[in-house]
Amino acid sequence: MDEIKEKAKVIIQKVTQFLKEAKMELKKVTWPTPKQTMASTAVVIVLVFIVSFILGIIDFALAKAVKLILG
Repeated sequence: MDEIKEKAKVIIQKVTQFLKEAKMELKKVTWPTPKQTMASTAVVIVLVFIVSFILGIIDFALAKAVKLILG
């Protein structure tokens, strides 16, 4: 029983140390402003639409080509 308690104590100490270190690292992060976040989000959304449109055209063309080849 004492062995289980010791293992649990070691695990709790490791988890506590990890959380303290993670908190310290998060204090070092330079977080973006709301304006930067909105701009980045807008860029991502526009790029997703552009890439999906291009892939849709390619898919349509390949489907037509396969249909033409296979009959």
